[in-house]
Amino acid sequence: MTTDRFRYTKLAQDGRARLGRIDTPRGEIRTPAFMPVGTAATVKAMRPESVRETGADILLGNTYHLMLRPTAERIDRLGGLHAFMNWDRPILTDSGGFQVMSLTGLRKLTEEGVTFKSHIDGSKHMLSPERSMEIQKLLGSDIVMCFDECPALPADRKRIAESMQLSMRWAARSRDAFGDRPGHALFGIQQGGLEEDLRGESAEALRAIEFDGYAVGGLAVGEGQEAMFGVLDYAPGMLPEDKPRYLMGVGKPDDLVGGVKRGIDMFDCVLPSRSGRTGQVFTRNGVVNIKNARHADDPRPLDEACSCPACTSYSRAYLHHVFRAGEILSSMLLTWHNLHYYQELMAEMRAAIEAGDFDGFEARFHAQRADGDIPPL
Repeated sequence: MTTDRFRYTKLAQDGRARLGRIDTPRGEIRTPAFMPVGTAATVKAMRPESVRETGADILLGNTYHLMLRPTAERIDRLGGLHAFMNWDRPILTDSGGFQVMSLTGLRKLTEEGVTFKSHIDGSKHMLSPERSMEIQKLLGSDIVMCFDECPALPADRKRIAESMQLSMRWAARSRDAFGDRPGHALFGIQQGGLEEDLRGESAEALRAIEFDGYAVGGLAVGEGQEAMFGVLDYAPGMLPEDKPRYLMGVGKPDDLVGGVKRGIDMFDCVLPSRSGRTGQVFTRNGVVNIKNARHADDPRPLDEACSCPACTSYSRAYLHHVFRAGEILSSMLLTWHNLHYYQELMAEMRAAIEAGDFDGFEARFHAQRADGDIPPL
């Protein structure tokens, strides 16, 4: 659907799992959606055209990395991030807050923002809500994330509360700095760690500010899947029903299924691309480590049901060989397969929600993975 504004439409619901569509001037985003991560204006080992062929509707770019190299100002002069990286569909950019917070010993936090030293050359920089909005505007991203602080877990309640309240003040400043930008969206980020009342306080503050979408932040930072799902049992329901809900930085295939079951619409994670480069492959039967010797003489594909180039044109034996030989082709093929698998998983979940069979899909998903990889020849 062609539109000059950002709009979310819920098309169906099965339990808490939601089927939807986000319309943007740059195209439609089918939800539940998985966003491949293009940290430095590229999804590692992939051409943008190839990423699109996997079924991706939207990519994620990284504010922190792009502001340092090649700089947001340079990207703006060169026509914006879409033109720069040859991706004409929607892009979401994170705020840079998560990366800055992880720079232990290299940053200083104040009410104004965060001063930090570049991991590249040690140069000094400042990120504030206003500067983050400025950078993301220069990049030209379609979905902008407000600037927040994300403490690692476990952390004590006092630290979580203070961090959440600071993030809410920064969210209001992000909203003011973002202004009115038709066709572009600003998402707020719920914080509060594993504390239900703090999550509720955060959601109330965000709803009062009003955003185009809402993220559940501060998870997948060391708490484990059981604790994460415990938060997702209530956190998405605290956010507006008529706006998209985004779980940041997640995750493994079973994380995605569990997240969708609990009402999440959008995900991102480096896992499928990073794992592809290290020989870890995701299939319907679970994880395959292509570097293992058992694959050296195996003429079968990674996954007979998969239509990606790695599975339709190459054997496990060949993929094992090029990985062991350190060939670049290994990263390309295994990353392509993983991203293809993730997009097929999202498509299967969308179909299951539309058919009112999400519970059945979930049972089949877990049963097939429990069977494990095909036995060695």
